[in-house]
Amino acid sequence: MKREKRKQEPTVAPGMDDREELERRASEEEIREGDYTEVTSLSWDEADPS
Repeated sequence: MKREKRKQEPTVAPGMDDREELERRASEEEIREGDYTEVTSLSWDEADPS
């Protein structure tokens, strides 16, 4: 019986303050140990061009 590969999608822990946590910079120690995640933010500008 083969196991189906589950598509791994980025997740955030429930109750986490997304913006605050994702904008927090890793400490030098975390960077040295490789205990950090790169985060890319996308902002959609919906200003009316008129």
